[in-house]
Amino acid sequence: MTSETILYLIIGITIFDFVFNKVLGILNNKSRKKPIPASLTGIYDEEKYAESQRYQTAVFKFSAISSTLSFFVMLAMLWFGIFGWLDAQVRAIAPVEYLSSLYFFGILYFASDILGLPFDIYGTFVIEEKFGFNKTTAKTFVLDKLKGWLMTVIVGGIIVGVFIALVALFPQTFWIYFWIVTAVLMVFINMFYTSLIIPLFNKLTPLGDGTLKDAITHYSQKVGFSLNNIFVIDGSKRSSKANAFFSGLGKKKKVVLYDTLIDQHSEEELVAVLAHEVGHYKKKHIVWSMVLSVAQIGFMLWLLSLLISSSEVSWALGANSTSMHINVLAFGMLFSPVSTVIGILMNLLSRKNEYEADEYAVRTYDRKPLISALKKLTATNLGNLTPHPAYVFVNYSHPSLQQRIEAMEKVA
Repeated sequence: MTSETILYLIIGITIFDFVFNKVLGILNNKSRKKPIPASLTGIYDEEKYAESQRYQTAVFKFSAISSTLSFFVMLAMLWFGIFGWLDAQVRAIAPVEYLSSLYFFGILYFASDILGLPFDIYGTFVIEEKFGFNKTTAKTFVLDKLKGWLMTVIVGGIIVGVFIALVALFPQTFWIYFWIVTAVLMVFINMFYTSLIIPLFNKLTPLGDGTLKDAITHYSQKVGFSLNNIFVIDGSKRSSKANAFFSGLGKKKKVVLYDTLIDQHSEEELVAVLAHEVGHYKKKHIVWSMVLSVAQIGFMLWLLSLLISSSEVSWALGANSTSMHINVLAFGMLFSPVSTVIGILMNLLSRKNEYEADEYAVRTYDRKPLISALKKLTATNLGNLTPHPAYVFVNYSHPSLQQRIEAMEKVA
């Protein structure tokens, strides 16, 4: 395949991805205007429902503008060979492949992040502020950005450095060794995420003694789930939206509840949310999701190994010589259709897991408080009650609220 053909293929994939996602977004935007299903009545009053419509419209329009600008910038960079030009500049500064690759990826990351900064600011301080969600101060926003950059430079630099070194040492089999590295890193992050990463951005506080802790402890003992680490995170520092999540494996497992979740829900609802999360753990969804993610990474790295030394791929993006980092970038674009299919399959599995976790919570606790909690979460976050089925199929990792409630109502 010639370099020109590869360039046209990459441009074609980029255009297809853009159009595909835009069509789904338009369908979903129209679908949200449907009448509220009978099973979801009472979530919004008339005024609140009108507000949710305005919020979703604002988010849709903002996303459409930002993604369209990104699309045209990418097309211009591909057509005018900007990536090849950047490759030549970094090679002039650092002719050693190792350093030139680090510079190349570093420049692209910071340029992309800085160009996206106005959109981040507008989304946070205009849209989220307008609808009462934003709690982020300018100081917190700046500190988050600086901490994110620092982590990317340190952790990202190490990961990219290891990758480059493995490619240099083992040109044919590097993907196997880097696969092992990424698998170990994924397990490590999962186990120590709440201990090492979250404290850089948020404050974690052990859940204090009281009726909520007693209720959670009682439920955990009833289902034979050892749980000693229950934490509250100061999510209200950035947003009024609520959440909860599990982190870690074995003795390192932790339950993290957002302070906003505790403020907005009753104790029964909070225990029901916990029961759902316990369902994920009991059904081994976390372990299997990690196994599949590791397998996906291995498959992706194997495909990458087939073209990482291709001169034609480098020339397609405007490089004057074979460039490892150019080929990695091109692979990301060529892999996009495969990534979309894998993403759809992973979302199918994720939605199945959510149904199973809901069923577990219903069987071991109660359906009413879980349904009530989900309705409150949707209302508080001004969520879409009638998403388009195609959009759900491609993008949703969770079933829609209506699907979840209808499934729970069927559980004996």
